[in-house]
Order: sequence, then structure tokens, then C-alpha cells
Amino acid sequence: MIEARYHDRVNVLQELFAESSACAAPTPFDRAEWYALLSDTGLVPLIALASDGDGAAALALTEDAGRIAPLRNWYSFTWRQLAPPGAKGDRLLVEIARQLRQRGHRVTLEPVPDEDGSATRLCTAFAKAGWRVEASRCDINHVLHVGGMDFDTYWSQRPGALRTTYKRKAKKVETQVICHFDDALWSDYEAIYEASWKPREDHPAMLRQFARQEGDAGRLRFGMAWHEGKPVAAQCWTVEHGTAFIHKLAYLESARSLSAGTTLSAALFRHVIDTDRVTLVDFGTGDQSYKADWMNGIRPRYRIDCLDLAQPRAWLDLARQTARRLREAEVPALAPFPPRR
Repeated sequence: MIEARYHDRVNVLQELFAESSACAAPTPFDRAEWYALLSDTGLVPLIALASDGDGAAALALTEDAGRIAPLRNWYSFTWRQLAPPGAKGDRLLVEIARQLRQRGHRVTLEPVPDEDGSATRLCTAFAKAGWRVEASRCDINHVLHVGGMDFDTYWSQRPGALRTTYKRKAKKVETQVICHFDDALWSDYEAIYEASWKPREDHPAMLRQFARQEGDAGRLRFGMAWHEGKPVAAQCWTVEHGTAFIHKLAYLESARSLSAGTTLSAALFRHVIDTDRVTLVDFGTGDQSYKADWMNGIRPRYRIDCLDLAQPRAWLDLARQTARRLREAEVPALAPFPPRR
């Protein structure tokens, strides 16, 4: 018999991961510690948990006026189920989805990957639980498949303009990559970020604490560039399970002509490829054109929209959704469950 229950504290996820090696976190954004950081920013968790005495699964969510969404913020590259693989985990996910109909009329999950089958799995679970399910592409993830290359081979395949910029500007800055957290250097990063072209940070304290935790665990790869002794660019990467994640990068707007960001990126790519020997580099979400210069592949990210049409409010949302699409110049390509890979 499967038991489903809800919690408003993320500490239950620590117990879930401790008890089940099948729920091992594949990325920084699937760990109990990540959800704890999100909760500390003021997000109110709705942890939907199902167990059968032989295993457990969870969805880390939030809710507002009958609408349920992932427990995440813009620092999260992805969001997915926390469940064992295979039929056992699938049954637990269906029960969670069924019970969520008692909590809200709409569940919107994003950005969900599908290279690991997560989007397909969630679409199937919610459809089996009686929800009306649609999946659409909501974002793009640029990645580098290293494929056994060393850095010099990788660099020889970059666009000529990028390599020329590096050749002309690299000597103008000094770079360093460190694998531990340094308060003073992080303060330099924050000052650079404030003076960069980037939007204002929503939760800088969360990011600092995340970097500190990753440094303690040996996963942090922090890069800094200086020009004539002044910090001009900084980047925060992490490495685990053979993947390097590019979390943050910024340079001083006043130092744009130095192309310090290009030089620093090259130093970090060299480190993760030649020293860490990663097989994948993940550039997060967003289809900014400069990412294609550094990467060689893209992966879709999905929005899964689930409506419980047994509830009148769901029909109202469906009507609004349909009306909005009719006004759009380009109607997004939608699919019933599951999304096609």
C-alpha cells in the first residue's frame, strides 16, 4: 500500500536521500541542501512524498491559490522528480500526482529535462492520475560534449573570431582558478557583478552560501581575472559526476575592451577539461548567442502544464490559456504526454 503525505519543511528530503541510494542527486539542483537554500530565501515548501515501505519518492513544490509549481528560483538550471528509477518509482509518482488533485487545480512544472526521461516520466504519471497534460518547450540548455578531447583539441574547434580575440587580449589580464571558497574573492565577484551588465541578484546571500558549501565539498571551481591588480571578471562553476556547471559569470562593464571574460572562460574550460576531465559542460538555460561559440550541443527544457478538469477553476485557466495563444503571433508547438525526444 502506498502512503502519500505532505510536508512544509525540506528536512524530509534529507531523510529521503539518506534512506534511498536510488534517489541520488544527479545535479546540484536535486540535492536536499539546494532545496534548503531555496527555503531559506522565503519560499514555502510543499514537499509531496509517497512511500510503500520499500521505497519513497518526492516532488519539491510550492503552492499558491490552487496553483502548484516547482520549488525553485532562477539559479536552478532544472527541476525534476526525486524518485527511484523504474516501475516502482513510477507507481509512487502516479500516487503523488493523484493526491495533488486534492491540493490544487493546476500544476505547472518547469524547466524539466528529458535527456534522462524526466519530462516523459512526469507527463505519464500525471496523465495516469487523471490530469489533462500538455508539454511544450520552454527553454534551451547549451552543453559541451567533451568526447575525450583535451583542451587544445577543443580550442582548435572554436570559432575563429573567438580564438583571435583570445590571442589578442589574453596577455592583458591575469587569471586564477581556485577550488575552495574565499570570502574576499567572493566579495570581489559581488562587486564585479554589481558593476556588470547583469540584472540585479535576487538572492546574493543564497549564492554565496551555495558557493561556500560547494567549496567545502571540493566541487567549486571559482575563476578570477585581474588587470593591473584590479579584479575585472569572475566566474562560478562547479564540478560533479563528470559534469561542469557554469553558474555565474560577470565582468566589469568599464573593462569590456579587455575581453577578460573570454580569457577567464578559456582558463576554466582548460581546467575542467584537462584537470577534472569532465565529459560534459552545462551552460544552464537561455539561448544567448555567445553560448554557441563555446558549446557544441543543445538540449530542450520542457514546461509540463497539468489541469484537473474536474475542478471549475481549471476550466477557467484553460480558457485563459487558449485565449492567450490565439493572440500570439507564433503558437508554441504543444504535445500531449509525453514530449518527443
